[in-house]
Parts: sequence; structure tokens; C-alpha cells
Amino acid sequence: MQKIPWKEKISYGFGATGLDLSYGLFYSYLSIYLTNVLGIKSAFLLILAPLARLWDGINDPMMGAIVDRTNTKFGKRRPWILIGAAANAVVLSFLFNASRFATGATALYVYVAVFYVLWGMTNTLADIPYWSMVPSFTSDEKERNLISTIARTFSGLGQGIIALFTPIALKKLSADGNPTAQGFSAVSVVSAVCLVLFALVSVSFTKERRIVKPEESFSFKKAVKNITGNDQLLIFMLFAMISNAGFYMISGVSSYYFTVVRGDIALQSTFNLFNTVGSVLAILVVPVFSKFMSNRGIYVFCLCAALAGYCGMAVCGLALNTGVVAIGVFYFLASIGTGSMFVNQTIMLSDIVDYGEFTTGRRNEALTFSMKGFLQKMAYTFQSIIMYATFIATGYDDFTATAAASASAAAQRGISLLMFAVPPVMMLISLCIFIKKYKIHGALKSEIIEAINAKYADDTPIG
Repeated sequence: MQKIPWKEKISYGFGATGLDLSYGLFYSYLSIYLTNVLGIKSAFLLILAPLARLWDGINDPMMGAIVDRTNTKFGKRRPWILIGAAANAVVLSFLFNASRFATGATALYVYVAVFYVLWGMTNTLADIPYWSMVPSFTSDEKERNLISTIARTFSGLGQGIIALFTPIALKKLSADGNPTAQGFSAVSVVSAVCLVLFALVSVSFTKERRIVKPEESFSFKKAVKNITGNDQLLIFMLFAMISNAGFYMISGVSSYYFTVVRGDIALQSTFNLFNTVGSVLAILVVPVFSKFMSNRGIYVFCLCAALAGYCGMAVCGLALNTGVVAIGVFYFLASIGTGSMFVNQTIMLSDIVDYGEFTTGRRNEALTFSMKGFLQKMAYTFQSIIMYATFIATGYDDFTATAAASASAAAQRGISLLMFAVPPVMMLISLCIFIKKYKIHGALKSEIIEAINAKYADDTPIG
């Protein structure tokens, strides 16, 4: 069994923290920044999100193929991680400083659209090569589980920092308790600087081992064929997108819920504390449970824990209308499930890379892992469509920060339903698809691992 040094594992994890500072700020707070601070119409965002995903559907596989074909003395992934992190940091700062650079309604809408798309492109530049390093470290299942767990732990740390401190920063720099452009600007700049610094640590102290150069030249047609030809990748994309959309629904709507329904965005920090603690404890699930349970069994446990937590939140939030702490207790349970769920999804993609090579003879690491970022964006888009459509249907549209408190009863009910009723339904659907359709486990998985280990018996690291 090939052991990866702890220094390298920890250094690798730092990169995930930086990426998720940007990721968490974008997915959890961009919507309320655009609607409640800039006054962007929900109808515009309802159109923008799907259009951006159409471009991502072309851009992400292309970037994955480019990474697979990169060949430098520093490896094929690490240079892109650093380049992508730096570019994403710049775009993040400009996106959350829109009011400083765009004057006039038309200019603002154009500015938001351009930097919205650019954020997705630059995130892809770093995200695909970063996560596609997991299968390159080793084929050993326990080591992969540990590396994925460490990376997801650091990822959760980045999201936790954003979740805990952004509401506090926004409240401190608020106007009458409502978020302001100044608050978002400060948080985005700090996050951007940390993103670059953490990426630098990650690429400086890690090594790439399994470097497989594609035998074929790139074409978009071939990339699509390689993706669609991997049936388990398509199944994974479906159930992971649905479950992730449930998670994003809470993280994206909670800022509206605590601002509009509860009347104090700082309460979100208390709520998110339960998520952060649950996510930290989630790091124990895979390494501990793997001693007596298969990865398939662990994933079922993760989804069931998340489902139970979301149902408890729905009862507290809708039926009983309890305080934040009672809702947070069930969010803690759900976060243990979702935190370990994300670890398992990273492990699954590593298995899917091996499965694709086992069934087709072609190894497409970065191309396969490009689907991870794409499915997250699709999950966010799925969540956004439901959210913005609800805003329009209930009359919560065109509200500026000073008018947010006057949201109608229908709008408040709509936000509450998004927060508590939609996520458990999504988690249940995802669980059913996974149990019925995902087949990389048991004898098939053992056969795949044996074949891949025999093929790559001698892995030489690139320092």
C-alpha cells in the first residue's frame, strides 16, 4: 500500500479552504447581494443562471481536457491550480464591488452578467485540476478515503469561515440592520487574498504521481463521448446534483430567511454554527465507518442522516415556528450527513475514473472531475431557478436593502417553504436514485481496483 506523507495531505487540504472561501461566498451570498443591495431583478437572474450553465457545459469539459493534456516540469495540475486561484480571486473581488465600477442600470446588468460568467470560468480553472489530483495520489481505497476526507474537511473549514463570519461582518457594516455594498466588498477582498495564499501552499508541498498522457487529441465531440460513455458518471451526476441542490437551497435561502422572515441576518451566524460543527464531526464518518462498512453503506447513511435532519428542521421551522437553536440542532444532524456526503462524492469520482478506464481503456481524470464542478454549478442553477421563480410568484422582487423588511406575507411563506420543505424532498429523490442505479461496489469494484493496480505498479512522483 502506497502511503502519502501527512505533510502532503495537509498541504493539499489548504487549497480546498481557499477555493471554498470563494465558492461559499458566491453560492451563499451572491443572490442577496444582487437582489437586496444592487436591486437586480429576479427575472434577470432567472435567465442568467441557466445561460451561464450552457456555457459551462462547453467550458468545463474543455478545461478538463486541457488539464489532461498539460505537460510541464511542475506537473499537469498544479500550475493550473495556482493560475485559476489567482484569476478567480480577481473576478471575485470585482463581482462583489459592482457598484464601484458600474454606473447606470444597463451598465450594472452587463457588468453583473460578465463577471457572473467569468467567476464560473475561473473557478473551473482551479477546481478541476485541484480535485482531479485525488486519484493521482494512490489507488489504495483507505488512502484515497483519508485524502478525500482531509480535503473535504479543509473545504468545510472554508465554507464555515464564510458562514460564521460573513453575517457578522455584514451586520457590523450594515445600514439599519440590512446588508450593504461596503460589507460585501470587505468580505470578498479578504477571501480573494486568502484564496491565492492557500493555493500557493497547496501547490508548493504536494506531488503528482500518476501522470497519464491521453493518447487521443482533444475534440469536443470526443470529450462528450467519453462523458456519455461512462454510464456511472451520468448516474452520479444526476443523484449528486439533486442532493447538492438541497444543500444549496438552505445555504442560499438562509440569508433571505434570517433577513426577511426573522428580521436579523446576524442570527444566520448562530444557525451556521451548527452546520460548521456538524461538518467538522462529519470528517470522522468515512474513516471510522469504513472499518466495518462499505463506501456504499456509508453513503446511504450520509443521505439518511441529512434527510432526517432536514425533516426535523421542517417540523421546527414550519409547524412549530421554534427559535434558531431548535432548528440548528437538526441542522447539525443534517450537516453530519451532508459533510460526509461530499467526502463520499469525491471518493466516488475517483472510483468512476477507474471504472471509465476499466470499461473503455481510456483514463480521463481531469475530464471526469470537471463534471464535479459542473454538477455543483448545475445544482446551484437548479436551486436558483426554484428560488427566483418563487420570489417572482410571491411578489418578493425588486426589493432594495431598505425595503426588504416590507416583504409580503406571501413572500415570507415562500422563503420559509424554500428553506424547510424543498431540501428533504430533494434528498429523498437522490437517495432513491443512488440505491437503484449506482453499481460501483462489491465484486465489480474489487475487480476494477485489482486491474488498475496491476496496470500502474510503478508510480513515479513529480516534485
